[in-house]
Amino acid sequence: MAERSGRDLSRGFWSDTLSRLRRDPTTMAAIVVLGMLVGLALAADVLAQHLFRTSFSALDLPRSFDKPSLEEPRMWFGLDALGRSEVVRMLYGGRVSLFVGTFGSLVALTIGLAVGMTAGYFGGWWDDVAVWAITTIESIPLIYFLIMIGLYFRLDALSLTVFIGAIAWLSAANLARGQTISLREREYVTAARTIGASPWGIILRHIFPNVLPLMIVVLMLAVGGTILAESAISFLGFGIQPPQPSWGNMLSGATQYYFKGPHLILFPGAAITLTVLCVFLIGDGLRDALDPRLRGSESIARR
Repeated sequence: MAERSGRDLSRGFWSDTLSRLRRDPTTMAAIVVLGMLVGLALAADVLAQHLFRTSFSALDLPRSFDKPSLEEPRMWFGLDALGRSEVVRMLYGGRVSLFVGTFGSLVALTIGLAVGMTAGYFGGWWDDVAVWAITTIESIPLIYFLIMIGLYFRLDALSLTVFIGAIAWLSAANLARGQTISLREREYVTAARTIGASPWGIILRHIFPNVLPLMIVVLMLAVGGTILAESAISFLGFGIQPPQPSWGNMLSGATQYYFKGPHLILFPGAAITLTVLCVFLIGDGLRDALDPRLRGSESIARR
């Protein structure tokens, strides 16, 4: 009976969250726009073959720096310094930037959750080591780590995703640790310990469900930050390397042609700005929808 009640409470929590999101026009608009950007990036191969009829590496040197026009689909965003279709490169660049942003954040969140909940629940030397590691690594900006890594490794989308995830877990760990410390002495956690539940069972069954809503918000905000980090490191020349396009290295390659081809800066810059803005708006909307002060309930855990 108690288990059914816990499931009903959890379902009610998520239903209430979705209801709040649906009533937030700004968040819903951001979700739609971000969904369209993701859909276009995923469909890059199909669109390049059947609509634009070119690839991201196909050259047309006599038409270098042609301005955007409706003359033919591949010209919608103009051509770059080598006569390559900017709209096709934008699609493939978006695939890379969104992949790194999403999966880099997921890796970081997974590590952060594991470290934070372990340190927060067990305390003692676990907590001391975690706090020392977080404080030490956090004192060095993420971009410096990525530049140092880029000096020694040729980064592709997968390796950059792993490196970002392996470094950017600090905020998630800090928040998960704080939440776990506040939850570990709650009555239902104490009761679970009293009846002999294992520490890991308590963490997974009682702590994790309560930490999860906050981590969803952290994930959305981390995606935006990771996209910016990938764009910055690629812009500086240490990230994704040509000829593979990413929005960051497209911006980097366009800076020397500012007057000759301003469209080469406009479209990647606008894509980064729009994507990060949508992600942050969604994160802000989720934060409001998941705020316990708004939903009037203290916990979603199955108790």
